[in-house]
Amino acid sequence: MPVETLPPAPNLADYAQARQYFSWAAAQRLLSGLPDGRGLNIAYEAVDRHVATGRGGHVAIRAIGRTGTRDLTYRELSVLSNRFANLLRSLGVGPRDRVFTLLGRQPELYVAALGCWKNLSVLSPLFAAFGPEPIRNRLLLGDAQVLVTTTTLYRRKIAPQRDRLRGLRHVLLIDAPDRPPDDTLDLRTALDAQSGEWTIPATSPEAMALLHFTSGTTGTPKGAVHVHEAVVAHHITAGFALDLRPDDVFWCTADPGWVTGTSYGIVAPLTHGVTLLADDGDFDAARWYQVLADNHVTVWYTAPTALRMLMRAGSDLASRYDLSALRHIASVGEPLNPEVIWWARQTYKLSVHDNWWQTETGAIMISNYPSMPVRPGSMGRPMPGIEATVLRCGDDGRAAVTDDQVEVLGVDQVGELALRPGWPSMFRGYLHDEFRYRKAFAGGWYLTGDLARIDADGYFWFVGRADDVIKSSGHLVGPFEVESALLEHPAVTEAGVIGVPDEVAGEIVKAFVTLRPGYQPGETLRAELIAFGRRRLGAVAPREIAFDQNLPHTSSGKVMRRLLKARELGLPEGDLSTLERAR
Repeated sequence: MPVETLPPAPNLADYAQARQYFSWAAAQRLLSGLPDGRGLNIAYEAVDRHVATGRGGHVAIRAIGRTGTRDLTYRELSVLSNRFANLLRSLGVGPRDRVFTLLGRQPELYVAALGCWKNLSVLSPLFAAFGPEPIRNRLLLGDAQVLVTTTTLYRRKIAPQRDRLRGLRHVLLIDAPDRPPDDTLDLRTALDAQSGEWTIPATSPEAMALLHFTSGTTGTPKGAVHVHEAVVAHHITAGFALDLRPDDVFWCTADPGWVTGTSYGIVAPLTHGVTLLADDGDFDAARWYQVLADNHVTVWYTAPTALRMLMRAGSDLASRYDLSALRHIASVGEPLNPEVIWWARQTYKLSVHDNWWQTETGAIMISNYPSMPVRPGSMGRPMPGIEATVLRCGDDGRAAVTDDQVEVLGVDQVGELALRPGWPSMFRGYLHDEFRYRKAFAGGWYLTGDLARIDADGYFWFVGRADDVIKSSGHLVGPFEVESALLEHPAVTEAGVIGVPDEVAGEIVKAFVTLRPGYQPGETLRAELIAFGRRRLGAVAPREIAFDQNLPHTSSGKVMRRLLKARELGLPEGDLSTLERAR
């Protein structure tokens, strides 16, 4: 008789014990450090230490391109990134100089990132679908000296404004071996001329390594600074929250232009020695299932938006593919609706483990772990080593600060989610904006700008961004709760909820809904949805429903509530650099 293989025990088997005995110093000892005690370098922990311990022949990256698949072993990745470090040095690019990438998930992205860190330069990845203006703004704000991109992207988005990009000294094109445009270099030709040997210089854990841009509701993008010590948090959180281990095939679907696509699309999985799947294709439900099946993916990290799109495609489609290798699914980017978790349990026979973090935190802070029950709709519980709480808010929806003191709230009270500073991947500043950075801290806490509550068992529940929360007739209404309730109706495939001014209630809840195929907008369905909402939500249900088959999204898939509200009220639309139309 065949022997049934039991799933491996989770890396985080006993949450209470792990929190009791955890220390960041012990987490750092799980990594190697540079030889001879010369510090801590992201690239060494991600690649070179595996070569040094005999795993150089293991596949590090399986790059699925539009014309085929290419495997890179850890040894090959080490040599190529050494060549890139030598190339940077030959161009006069050194420590703290900024190297930007404008690429998809091509192998050259990973080579550039790792080579950049080996040279102690600073990597700043950009979303390849950005338009010319947001690209220019970030290159200028980040003091870009080097840009790695494709010939097509260069000609469309960089060349017409090259004379306005002061300080951009070098453009390296990954696909122009014969006649690169003027003032550019072909990367492959340039790498071939470099040595494959490189010794990583001594690296302070506090050396600047990453610059991630994050857009606020108004104003210019903020450049969050991260250091080499962040690798400690990347590694340990990927073990605890994503349950990674060296024999895994891991697929993080996040674009490398966003923090998830770097922290968990490059650094964290490579530190665990996994085979990292790098898929450069567009979303298509059937193709995604084919990728999961053909590559025997074991751990899958994706976004709620993608899961909702797969849910829309139906369980019958999923059943046509062998997904038996999957043992863990996690999501991030926005709150995960309970309905999606219930659907995934039925379709994949696995729960989806939602987690929460931000560009500024650099790594996962709160998670649903494999060793504990998932509470659908919950963010989970704080990572070992992370102290989190909720603080009382003032009238502006942010933590109320009196003489630099704040008030910690009790069970099921809604307040601003706050974290005690000190974890290794905590951002060290906003580039060139010390005032903005200082405003993010008060009373010994980092203020996240998110509203949440904590239940009696220590699970955190997302309510909304402080600037999204609706104040209606004395109630604080979280848009996510309303959106999730509407998604339970069979006609609704997506929803965005805002507050609109009302003389009596202060604000009323208005929902914009996208309908599934086969349903038509009209007064009958509008009345049905309002009644459905009242049955589910009571007094905080939407009073108005609008039908919209083209809700505005960020390029990472979130519904842009801010833009819905601006359009509804005739307000300035603010920074639209992350709007999905940039695709």
